[in-house]
Amino acid sequence: MKIKDSFHTYAIITIIFWSLANVLTRLSLHYFSAFSLGFFRYLIASCALIVFAIVTKMKVPKKADIKWFVIAGFVGFFLYMIAFNKGCETVSSSTSSVMLATVPVITSLLSRFIYKEKLNVIKWAAIAVEFSGVIVLTLMEGVFTFNPGLLWLFGAAMLLSVYNLLQRKITKKYSGLQASTFGIFSGTIMLAIFLPTTIKQVQTAPPIAFVYVAVLGVFTSAVAYAAWSQAFKKAKNAASVSNYMFVTPFLASLMGYLLAGEKPDSATLIGGGIILLGLFAFNFGERILKHKEIETVGE
Repeated sequence: MKIKDSFHTYAIITIIFWSLANVLTRLSLHYFSAFSLGFFRYLIASCALIVFAIVTKMKVPKKADIKWFVIAGFVGFFLYMIAFNKGCETVSSSTSSVMLATVPVITSLLSRFIYKEKLNVIKWAAIAVEFSGVIVLTLMEGVFTFNPGLLWLFGAAMLLSVYNLLQRKITKKYSGLQASTFGIFSGTIMLAIFLPTTIKQVQTAPPIAFVYVAVLGVFTSAVAYAAWSQAFKKAKNAASVSNYMFVTPFLASLMGYLLAGEKPDSATLIGGGIILLGLFAFNFGERILKHKEIETVGE
């Protein structure tokens, strides 16, 4: 299979940038509130996408389809950002990682009922292995406690799962770049309610803060979401793409070490290894078993 025809490449690009976003977001929150950062990040993403849309002469959606882009912006950018940030106010990063690790599972279940997409036993087993890896990664040296923030984070996981399915629908008629561009435009307009506080915080932020937000806007938002949407367009089912989200906590830990000096502990190494094993089983387990069956028959 050619690289340009594979959803894996686009999914990997997205996960790398989203993992980077976790580190840069923590650094940016020293200078901006969570909501102001969200608006500022997507404002920059929108500006970058506007330039690209003009240069490439991107076609606007048909009137009948505009509602889907508005819904995607409302669910995937406006509501999701609010729910995620509200959850993170009272929940540790370890607990939030576990909650968001439910996104691939929720996406798979919703795809099963809405799009009639089926996963075999091997893929469900792989998802279970990956989820166990996330639990080891985040809780091996910590404590999982319940508080209202969990409800916000569960809501965020549900919203992101719904957004994934919306991308599956939209990319049947539009490119991944179009899907993410007009979704981000819609979400940014809604997030503009945080403009007044953003203006105040921008005036006191140091230059390095703008570098962080610029990377968040251009790469972890504009580029990452475009690649994510294109991955859904290329893949045969939504679960194959969302499954890559299991790798995010592991990569975020590694990037935290490289960029912020956060040394990975044994939980990171063990949990990361389990996650990668599950990811390998999800993508290649069925193929390996079929190959062994053929060899057995040949004997």
